[in-house]
Amino acid sequence: MSARRAFGLFIASAVLFGGTFVGAKAGLPYFPPLTFVAIRFDIGALVLAGYAAHKLSVSELRPRTRGDIIAILATGVFVIGLTNSLIFIGQQYITSGVAAIIMSLNPILTPVFAAFALSDESLTRRGIIGIIAGLIGVGLVANPDPSAFVGTIGLPIIFAAAVMSALGAVVIRWATPTMSSAARTVWGVPIAAIVTHLLAATTGESMAAISVTPTAVIALLYVGIGSGAIAYLSYFALIDTVGATRANLLFYLTPVVSALGGWIILDETISTLTITGFAVIFGGFLILGGDSITAVITHRYPQMWTRWMRLRKWALASISSIKSSYPLRLIHSRVRRTRARVQHQPQSQSQSQSQSQSQSHSHSPSQSD
Repeated sequence: MSARRAFGLFIASAVLFGGTFVGAKAGLPYFPPLTFVAIRFDIGALVLAGYAAHKLSVSELRPRTRGDIIAILATGVFVIGLTNSLIFIGQQYITSGVAAIIMSLNPILTPVFAAFALSDESLTRRGIIGIIAGLIGVGLVANPDPSAFVGTIGLPIIFAAAVMSALGAVVIRWATPTMSSAARTVWGVPIAAIVTHLLAATTGESMAAISVTPTAVIALLYVGIGSGAIAYLSYFALIDTVGATRANLLFYLTPVVSALGGWIILDETISTLTITGFAVIFGGFLILGGDSITAVITHRYPQMWTRWMRLRKWALASISSIKSSYPLRLIHSRVRRTRARVQHQPQSQSQSQSQSQSQSHSHSPSQSD
């Protein structure tokens, strides 16, 4: 898969998942949280069944290995079912901005699990710098009230959601499945629906608590089709292409999408601090995804890349020239300062002698008297 297609999957997943926070905020007043999630995946499962009927064969959908079964269960239970259940429960007690910040810890949690389970997943110093920059930007975009981090049950619930998502993504890579990401998603969403229906029944939620309004229907259709089916097809295809660590960097963009969606749909404002956060997040992505961005530019704009490399070479040569000439300039500066001190000393001595002579002349009349 080309770098440009991987970039497209990244943007599509980030936009669709980011809209989940807006859809959840719009729909939660009309649905019990776990019931909302369960119906969401009921719709997603129907959409994916139609997709599978037209795009996938029976052999493609049939699990062949133990790794396929593990990957399907990790997809349905961890990445989709438990993660979304915890997000929708937690958003009852915590603001969307704080929830987005905590979920953006996913790219940090993923390398922690990957370091134990995967041999081909690692995080360089450049990656750490990029992740820190991204987190700073996410904090600026969400602009949360510091008091929202303290004294609420929502924070550990959303953090558990980030852990479930990161753990599931790494387990999928560890299992080395032979099935395609699309086939795993077709299996995973119905499993997530079963898990969330069981959780809703266990907690005593009732369908009678649902209020059917145009806003509720629109929010349900979005989280069911957009971020419940299409988003996961893109997300798991991205994991297969670039790995779990880089794929989960999309969670840096979800607060940005949430902020824009809240501004456009829910009449929320975007502050100057939010715009600054956008810029910082973009800088973090440039640091982290430099290789992928380079591949896209060299493939699509080869002449532009050639000019950029020439400019970069000239700039590096200029900097090297300045550094090499610095010691010589430092020696010349020291010689000039030494000469100035040598010239200043005779002048100061002559001035002191003239002052002493004038003082002796001024005392001579009193002595004669």
